[in-house]
Amino acid sequence: MDSFVLSCCSTADLSKEHFESRNISYICFHYSLNGRDYPDDLGQTISFKDFYQAMADGGETKTSQISVSEYLEYFTGYLKQGKDILHLCLSSGISGSVNSARTAASLAAEKYPGRKIYIVDSLAASSGYGLLMDKLADLRDGGMGIDELRDWAEANKLRVHHWFFSTDLTFFVKGGRISKAAGVFGGLLNICPLMNVDNHGRLIPRVKVRGKKNVIEQIVQRMKEHADNGLDYGGKCYMSHSACLADARKVADLVEQAFRRLDGKVLINDIGTTIGSHTGPGTVALFFWGDERKD
Repeated sequence: MDSFVLSCCSTADLSKEHFESRNISYICFHYSLNGRDYPDDLGQTISFKDFYQAMADGGETKTSQISVSEYLEYFTGYLKQGKDILHLCLSSGISGSVNSARTAASLAAEKYPGRKIYIVDSLAASSGYGLLMDKLADLRDGGMGIDELRDWAEANKLRVHHWFFSTDLTFFVKGGRISKAAGVFGGLLNICPLMNVDNHGRLIPRVKVRGKKNVIEQIVQRMKEHADNGLDYGGKCYMSHSACLADARKVADLVEQAFRRLDGKVLINDIGTTIGSHTGPGTVALFFWGDERKD
């Protein structure tokens, strides 16, 4: 297990304690709030509560991906220790960080030709990305080596389902994911779009649902339709939210009532500052293992 490092980016939206308990290394994205730069360090520098309150109060946010030089320094730290690296990146459908990681890996390989440095495009985001990392940690702890683990990740990453809804479309409009007209119309009619991540790792609006109660029911219905073994699903279920824990808890309660064979309780995390800069407050996301994602 100690011969290689299992690694990802902070945008996997698990807690610092979770990453540490599973021996998963991570490197932080960056964001700015009202012109000041911060690391996306899992709520350590600025709490998620304060971050989303600042956004609700009109604060301006921008995000920046990890640079080639940052990845190179990060990878080199482990290569110097004689360790190989399996690093999974935030979906290429959302960020270009995978390209920076691959460039850095190529540069590092020139200096450490005897080491393995594998870069995988997770095609995942937030705690769906985290769910994938957690499973890889299980397989690693079960004795799977770096080559087999890389192949498993590539073969199975599209089975991680991501379903989202938002009760506040302000930042989806601001980021261009929803048109301004659709945002105004949706606000007037209390529309909560149900979205998912497709097989290219892109966030796609799927259904316009009227009312929070209905969209909560709809997101659980998607899990019933797509989860491995349907209502007999026995895997883990993760969620994340942006300053709307009560809404996330309502979804989690319905999931736990419907899926009696879950591997533990639904784990609810915060949507981190990188992804949250684009969703704003009011977003709930549900993640589980299921059939392979399609367009």
